[in-house]
Amino acid sequence: MFHAHVYFDLAEQAKAQRVQQKIAQQRHDVQAMFGLVPRLVGPHLKPMFEVHLADNSHGFIEWLDEHREGLSVLIHPVSGNDRYDHSEGQVLWLGDALGVNLAVLR
Repeated sequence: MFHAHVYFDLAEQAKAQRVQQKIAQQRHDVQAMFGLVPRLVGPHLKPMFEVHLADNSHGFIEWLDEHREGLSVLIHPVSGNDRYDHSEGQVLWLGDALGVNLAVLR
């Protein structure tokens, strides 16, 4: 399983909603998608929304790279070790690598 965190500034909230709507309409390979979080949560340094996917066998990552409208995206595996998953694991950034606040992760 992988998580994709799509980051946005508050001024880009409408853009983030468009990306989220495109995912909902065009991608049936996502396992779950959560609403926009217009504040900082967990280790994330910007507001974001989260998408869960089992794998990339249907090309979701490549599709998201083409449709992210310039927003930065962190994609990471889910192993149960949040610190590892968000920093050292198979971390992939689409767009600018924003980093995360590792101090809040175990």
